[in-house]
Parts: sequence; C-alpha cells; structure tokens
Amino acid sequence: MQLTQEKQELIQKNLRYLQLLSQEYPTIAVAASEVINQEAVLRLPKGTEHFMSDLHGENEAFRHVLNSASGVIREKVDAVLAQENATPEECQEFATLIYYPEQKLPLLKAAQGEENLDYWYEHTLLRLIELCRLVSSKHTRAHVRRCLPNECAHILDELLHAHFEDHNKEMYYDEIIISMIENGQADNFIIHFCKLIKRLAVDKLHIVGDLYDRGPRPDRIVDTLMNHHNVDIQWGNHDTVWMGAAAGSPICIATVLKTALSYANVETLEEGYGLNLRRLGQFADEVYGDCDLSIWMPKGDNSRFKFGHASLRRSALMHIAISVIMFKLECQVIDRNPDFQMQDRDFIRRINYQDGTVKVNGITHFLRDTQFPTVDPKDPARLTEREAYVMDKLVESFRESEKLQRHVRFMYKVGHVYHVENGNLMFHGCMPMTMDGEFAEEVFDGKSYRGKALFDFCEERARDGYFAPEGSPERQKGQDFLWYLWCGKLSPIFGRSAMTTFEHLYISDKSTHTEEPNAYYKIYDDVAVADKILAEFGLYGEGHHIVNGHVPVKVVKGESPVKGGGKILVIDGGFCRAYHDRTGIAGYTLVFNSRTLSLRTHEPFESTQKAIEENVDIHSDSRVIYECPRRLRVKDVDWGTHHRDLADGLKLLMDAYRSGILKESTRPGCGN
Repeated sequence: MQLTQEKQELIQKNLRYLQLLSQEYPTIAVAASEVINQEAVLRLPKGTEHFMSDLHGENEAFRHVLNSASGVIREKVDAVLAQENATPEECQEFATLIYYPEQKLPLLKAAQGEENLDYWYEHTLLRLIELCRLVSSKHTRAHVRRCLPNECAHILDELLHAHFEDHNKEMYYDEIIISMIENGQADNFIIHFCKLIKRLAVDKLHIVGDLYDRGPRPDRIVDTLMNHHNVDIQWGNHDTVWMGAAAGSPICIATVLKTALSYANVETLEEGYGLNLRRLGQFADEVYGDCDLSIWMPKGDNSRFKFGHASLRRSALMHIAISVIMFKLECQVIDRNPDFQMQDRDFIRRINYQDGTVKVNGITHFLRDTQFPTVDPKDPARLTEREAYVMDKLVESFRESEKLQRHVRFMYKVGHVYHVENGNLMFHGCMPMTMDGEFAEEVFDGKSYRGKALFDFCEERARDGYFAPEGSPERQKGQDFLWYLWCGKLSPIFGRSAMTTFEHLYISDKSTHTEEPNAYYKIYDDVAVADKILAEFGLYGEGHHIVNGHVPVKVVKGESPVKGGGKILVIDGGFCRAYHDRTGIAGYTLVFNSRTLSLRTHEPFESTQKAIEENVDIHSDSRVIYECPRRLRVKDVDWGTHHRDLADGLKLLMDAYRSGILKESTRPGCGN
C-alpha cells in the first residue's frame, strides 16, 4: 500500500506509540474490530452525571440521595412498573428495595408468607431484570459485563440479554430463575441486581465541596465515596482544613477540633478517626474546669449525644481550651505570611485584658467571656508549655490516624480546586472578583495571580502542604496555605472578607459577625460575569455552566440557585440539618443526562430507618435548567476523547501494517 508523504511522517512520529499499540492489536483484523467497537461507542447516548455539594457530614441523607440518584431511580421504576399499572405505593416500595436491598429484603419476605414467597421472588426478579435492561440500554454489553460481580456474572449476563419471547429458550430462562429460588440464591441475585441498577443509572458523581464538619459522620461519607465507581471532588474550605490537619498543621488541627467540638461532634473525632483527645480533655478540665461554660456549650441538636450533660460539658471544656490555642496559633501563621493580608485578624493580641474589651474596626466592644488563664498579656500569642505539649500530642494523633490519612490521600487523588468536564466548570466557592467585573489580583512571593492562574496556584500550594518533603519551607507554606484556603479573604473556596469566629464567640454586637461576601456574589446575576469566567477556562457559547456550592441558598427569603442568566448554579441548599431553618429546604442536586440538565430540590430526610420500614423517600422537585438542542452522544462530550483517540490510533496502526512499516503478528497474542 502506497502512503502519502504526510501519512508516512505521521506514522514515524508516532512509531513508538504504534509499536506499543500493536502488542494488544497484533493484526489488521483485530485492530479493525476494535475501531468498529470504538466508533459504535461514540454514538451511544451520553451517560448520566450526578452533582452534589455541601454534604457536611450528613451521612444518612447523603446515602439516600446517592442511592436514589436524586430521583432518577424512582423515575426508572415508574417507567417499568407502569406496564403493570402498579400503584404509587408499590412503586415506592420497589424503589426502596433498590435503595437498601440488604435491609429491605427481609421485611418484604416476611410480609409475603411462606406460601407466596416463591411467586414473589420470581415476580421481583423479573421486575429487576426489566429495570436493569432499561438502565443498561445506554451502555455497551462489555461495559455492563465489567460491572457484574465475578461470582455470578455469567448468570446475570444471560438474564439481562435474554429474549423471553424466544420460545426455544423460554424454559431455559425460567429454569434459571426457578433454580435460583430452589438453591437459596434468590436473595443474593436480588441484591446484585439492585446494586447493578444503581451502578448503571449514574456514570459519574461530582462532589462540589465540603464533605466535612457539622454533621455526625463525614468519615462514613468518604468511605462511601472511596467505593464509588467514578467520582471527583472539588475541595471546599471545610475539606482543606481537614487536609491540613492530616498533614500535621497545628493551626488546621486546632481549627477542625474547634469546629467539631462546637457541634458536639466527638463521634467523628474519636470513633471515626480514632483521634486521642485524652490529653486535651485533661488539660481543659484542669485549667478551665471552674470557668463559666455557657457560651461554649455545643450548638445544634444534641439529642443524639450519648451521655447527656457530662459529655456536653466535656465538649464545652475542650471547646474553650482549643479555641484559645487556635487564636494564638492564628497569630503565628499571620506573622509568617504577610501575603495573606490578615494582619487585622490577630485578635488575641488586640484584647485589653484589664478592661475586658477588644477593638474591632475601630470600635471598642466588651467581651462576652474574659476567661484567659493561659494568656500572658505581654505575649498573648505564645503557647504555654502545657498547651504546646497538648498540641504536640494532637499532631502525633492526627498524623498516626491510618483512616484519616487514607481518606485525605483519596481527597488528593480525586480532588482539585476546580474541575472542567462536559462543558461544566465546578468549584466550591467563588471566582474572586472586583465590583467592576474584573478578576481580583492576589500576590504571593512577589508574583501576582488572578482568574484561572489563581486557582492553579492554590492547587499547587495545597498539594505542597501534604506532599512536599518533611521540614521543607514548601511544606510549611503549603500547610499555612491550606488554612488560608479555609478562611483567607481572597481564598476562592472561602469567598468572604473574614471568618468571624472570634467575633461570634466573644462579641454580642451582631454587626461584627458579618462576613462580607466577595464581589462575585454581588455581580453573579449578570450573564456577562458568567461568560467571562467560563471563557477564562476555555468554555464559550451556549450549553456551558458554572456549578458551585458553599453559600446556602435561602429559599425562605426568595433566593434562587440559578444565577447569571441560567449559567451559574449554586447547589448548596442546606443539606446539613443545621441549615434547614435558614434555607427552607434540604439541599439541591443536579442531574445531567443526554437530554437535559435538571435541578433537583430536596425536602429534609427523616431517617434511614423510616425509609426502610415505611418507604419514606425524600420528596424532590425537578426543574429543567438546560435542554440540549439534540441528544448528546459520547462523541459530543469529554469522555469521547479517549474512544476517538484510540480509534484514530488504530487506523494509523492499520496503515502501518498495510504499508509494511510494522508487521502483523503471526502468533495469537504476540505483537511486534
């Protein structure tokens, strides 16, 4: 075969790649077969993406929304069971089985009675097969096979691709189901089908920040995400401070402890991550045991707290102790990092300890609490010897928590400051801007950053905090920067003028509690602002969106999550129970399938127990935000790049074979 000069040069330029490719595709026939497969995949409908944000440790609500895919599973159930004229109650019971198969199955079996159980098994398995066929219709058979459990993959594959109308095989398929029941395997197959349905219903999960704090078990959320088939995370400021704590940053450790203790969330610390708080508890009891703890008692719903007042008092004691340590450490970090421009936040130095007052923005305020037994007014930011010892032990405990380290490594593995996929730009907080619509400038180490460059710099510094060599200046700067991302006034994932923790604790005047939002939040209703940000990340024209969370949307005050002419979607609607009264709802999620991008609005979740026993689902409303001009195929989205590149490479490999530049293998499985 005579090739053009251009094609010969292209083959020579990519020869090493083609040689590697030839090891897997050793002949023209094998390569051509795969080209056909890849080009067919490109014409499949785009898979479904699911977006969630601001989970804040609410593990039960998170698991339910994940299991239901924000209503996608119920929609599929309704479509399949409509053929049987099933009632809404029957549909919801069947959906609950799919959400929680291990827990729901015993209850459903008990309700049938022995005489009806075989019929129920057969009917349920046929329903599950039909539903599984529906959700697998957008996938190749090879992909579905990869999702099947090894121990029963061949049976599930047979049933999924069975033609029950084929009378020649009717008895064969019936016998499979009957044999499952007779051999006591029906339960296992029901559970496998339920898991497969959830696996195939959603191709990709996007978490747009803030897994940690407030709610009871963020560690269980991360456990679930680590077992998810395809997930990415955009770090929130509550995440970065935990990442810094795992890296051994004293200021980050003090901060996460202060937040957890203010919500009586000792369960996450001690049971979730096995952190040793004994020395902090002893120190707090000895130093602050006689103090007035009224402003230090945990906030929120403490009914779940196991040991009543004694445990709440223990949390309050540790809360005051770690807060004073935190305010001291903040001064040290601010001193080391003048670029943070936070010199006005060293409040432990600004207190008049004789008068019990502090100046904020030039105004003198009396302190709500004047108990500072460990503070030397001559050097307020210095830790006492005992405080330093407590912090050393806490750093050791955080560094040695195997589960925390595993979780944070996962956060780094799949996480970023921002992510762009299929026309959607995701970040947790904001793009720092000025009121005239320009990107705000920040200067670090003498170099200025703005826009995308600022996001990239934040990512680099955040990774240094965990991965730079021990004891290196880069590691120290990175750990301090993880704290800056938590509360810095131009931190993209904080997005406010200041974290007014000190003011909330010590000053009654609520005007000092205000955290002025970045200009982004004041101008992001303007479609031009959305277009400017999208263009900064290479996204132009219609069909592109910014997805962020962080700031709860107060529906009760008439706020809307849709900004920028429909191009900016703020999906923090109050997932966390602590926000429900302020927002009026219990969170937003997004579902992006091959036809639409829809916003799902959720009401509060009662409990997993009620969901299982009473089929209580989260009531969700769906609103289409964007309708695709035509149905999106794999070739239209980022996922198609791999398939397209492989097909192009294989076509070039076939040209190399035909021209003799590379030789086909004469032995099966053997390349050149």
